[in-house]
Amino acid sequence: MSAYLIRGGRVVDPAAGTDRRADVLVRDGLVSGVGDDLDAADAEVLEAQGAVVAPGLVDLHCHMREPGREDEETIASASRAAAAGGYTAVCAMPNTDPVADSAAIVEKVWAAGRAVGLVEVVPAGAISRGRQGLRLADIGEMARSAAQVRIFTDDGHGVQSSLFARRAMEYIAGFDGIYAEHCEDESLAAGGQMHEGERSAVLGLRGIPSEAEELMAARDIALARLTGCRLHLLHVSCARTVELVRQAKAEGIRVTAEATPHHFTLTDAALEGYDPNTKVQPPLRTETDRRTVISGLADGTLDAVATDHAPHALEEKDQELTFAPPGMVGLELALGLTLTELVEPGHLELMDALDRLSTAPARLLGLGDHGGPIETGAPANLVVLDPAARWEVDPDAFHSKSRNTPLAGRPLRGRVLHTLFKGRPTVRDGRVSDRELAAR
Repeated sequence: MSAYLIRGGRVVDPAAGTDRRADVLVRDGLVSGVGDDLDAADAEVLEAQGAVVAPGLVDLHCHMREPGREDEETIASASRAAAAGGYTAVCAMPNTDPVADSAAIVEKVWAAGRAVGLVEVVPAGAISRGRQGLRLADIGEMARSAAQVRIFTDDGHGVQSSLFARRAMEYIAGFDGIYAEHCEDESLAAGGQMHEGERSAVLGLRGIPSEAEELMAARDIALARLTGCRLHLLHVSCARTVELVRQAKAEGIRVTAEATPHHFTLTDAALEGYDPNTKVQPPLRTETDRRTVISGLADGTLDAVATDHAPHALEEKDQELTFAPPGMVGLELALGLTLTELVEPGHLELMDALDRLSTAPARLLGLGDHGGPIETGAPANLVVLDPAARWEVDPDAFHSKSRNTPLAGRPLRGRVLHTLFKGRPTVRDGRVSDRELAAR
């Protein structure tokens, strides 16, 4: 059946700025009507009473681990996790093995995502070969490839050389691409396990000062001003970086930025139990930083909520914090954390939260088929969510292959009921649709 009636929902559409009660009719992959009393005799009904119908979520920052670390995650398992979390598009980071620094690798990732068919997988390309910061990657080939790479990053490593960063920006600007930076001065951050401050001193853990992020963010903003290149700052974690982005935008510099759910939910206090699942990069910061990140999302200084979904095998995280790799999973928790930590306390209206989760990241990636508006003729990439549903985080229920989260047992609100990708339900009634998977 290729026709579906999403019945009885509240349509919240940041792209159009509308919030109203309406049914949504989907036919042959497109929205064929929004309103009441639609001609839907041939359509299968997806109930949305008491629920919100919104553009499908778009993640700017996801580690899918394939190729190379399929023991941690695969494109198939990450796609299932993404669909379950309400996503219809994800941007796959290039720190794979081999690194996605050529047209051959990004096309492989892109084609694998299309073969799975649960979400649109948008590969990011590396800035430098092997992410070593020495020689430019095949940026032009990746931009012109079938994957049409738009965003370039050495995520996991900041580009340490200012001259190399300048040359990369100049080259990327020629393709109207986006230079995305992992802002971390490694000479300041080397060997650090958590945020540097009173708590790191008490815990006896080597710290990473917020200045490691601030200095590189300031440098890259200056280089973006110099080169005219579009700059995107990944996983902003500290208050001073938020202010730098705010000032840069006021100056007219082409800069955007994202924040993760774990940075607006947790602080360095989470490391007091030495749980290796609390170790992330950049590290969890102070309560002041957390609140400033929230205010940056609220006023639009920070453009998007991005998961930085970073799955790890159990044996990697099940060791002393100092030896464990940084990162936590996020695709299946981002919506619930955003509604719980940002919307329920009144920091963001639901419309703004959905903009940060969907419309803004889709616009940044140039994904015209995602992020809305929800109108006749538009591609039907949609999520239906129950904002009042309450549940507890259960890692054993994740669709991701990995379980590394410090949030097990945490109560959240807001669950995905249905996700539609290209007009077909990938999630029905909260369950990834095996019927749709079998049809592919």
